[in-house]
Amino acid sequence: MKTIAVIGGGITGLSAAYTLQKEMEKRDFAARVILLESSSQLGGKICTARDDSFTMETGADSIVTRKKHIFEVIEELKLTEKVVYNETGISFIHTDGELKQIPEDAMFGIPMSIESLAETTLISPEGKVAALKDLYTPNKMFTKQDSLGDFLEAFLGTELVEKQIAPVISGVYSGKIHELTLASTMPYLLDYKNEYGSLIRGLDAHRSELKGPKEGKKFLSFEGGMSELIDAYEQKLTDVTICKNTAVTQIVHGPQEGTYTISVSDGEDISVDQIILAAPHKAVAKMLQHEELNRDFEQLRSSSMISIYLGYDVPDERLPANGTGFITSGSSDLICNACTWTSRKWKHTSKKSQLLVRLFYKSINPAYEQMKDMSQEELMQAAAEDVRKSLGLSENPVSYNVKVWHEEMPNYHRTHHQLVRSLEEKMSAHYPGIFLAGCSYYGVGVPDCIANGEETAAKVIEQL
Repeated sequence: MKTIAVIGGGITGLSAAYTLQKEMEKRDFAARVILLESSSQLGGKICTARDDSFTMETGADSIVTRKKHIFEVIEELKLTEKVVYNETGISFIHTDGELKQIPEDAMFGIPMSIESLAETTLISPEGKVAALKDLYTPNKMFTKQDSLGDFLEAFLGTELVEKQIAPVISGVYSGKIHELTLASTMPYLLDYKNEYGSLIRGLDAHRSELKGPKEGKKFLSFEGGMSELIDAYEQKLTDVTICKNTAVTQIVHGPQEGTYTISVSDGEDISVDQIILAAPHKAVAKMLQHEELNRDFEQLRSSSMISIYLGYDVPDERLPANGTGFITSGSSDLICNACTWTSRKWKHTSKKSQLLVRLFYKSINPAYEQMKDMSQEELMQAAAEDVRKSLGLSENPVSYNVKVWHEEMPNYHRTHHQLVRSLEEKMSAHYPGIFLAGCSYYGVGVPDCIANGEETAAKVIEQL
């Protein structure tokens, strides 16, 4: 009987293992599937923390609804009745000591209509006139491998990009906008520009799919938090051997051609026929220890982030009316990069409608290097000071949760896709039957990771 190992118990690995199980049952094909996870729990960057009053996500807090495939997965996992959607509201940018509204009719800060551009308070009249260049300037040079920031500035002007778009995109993708590529972020923007001659017109034409299946409901989660998705996958894996607290230390070619030997930190070696590597790229590089592959692995980048939740014994109605959070601009006096008003945006996270906020501190932030070495208490105090400055709250938090993701957030730079293609070719040559998977290479969103797990499992089944 063949043995397939899935290394990494995050959402990609779970999706891959579940797809393998389903396909083998459908095809009446017998194989042993082992899922190896180094930590004590599954989920990777999806983990829900709870106390008596609050539900807090230490990693991913939601799923985008415009990726339609996710609804099929939710239905198959029998989670449909547990789905909750975000409350809609106003998002702000904190700039020059105050909160200014991001236009509602915008996508990542990019106007979806002329009215949206005209009404924004973040841009000067001159900046608005410069952005109209998008309506009559065709694309003659940009490809999907080019800088997202350069592309947007060429058609929408520097001021709109710097003051309204860049803070939003940098907040989402944890990178500087000029170092991100179209391909790794929003490749459809180039398609819209080429097809409609204008980014604004293109976004307007596709607003129904970009807004999601329900008006304003762009994100979803679950009543008990995102960990319900992980728990549902784990419960479905009835024919998969799950090994937690099992760190893989080395992968080498086995004694028989086409086989591999997996060494683990605490246990006997495991002989397998095929492997799905759904672990972070740095961990994979250590497992393989292959000089030629290492040259590519070392060029992949990871960024860092500190997530801090603060819960207050005050009603969330103390927040600005209909607001759901803010992003900071370069002219803000706050340390944080962004703040989500979680209890306002996600009603299920606060049992008594008390105020719960989440602050983000990213490695693009000059303060990060000092903050990463602070104690949790010190980090909580720094976050509370940002809340005081931005929202005027002098009360002390009654609950908090701190999570440091140091060099664990994939960051797709300009040569990312070329590096991934190079790695795929070298893996095929040196390690046939071993497949790379996960957010280090193929997309950071939860739906992207699930789809990648399914696609990678399909490749394994095809080979078998």
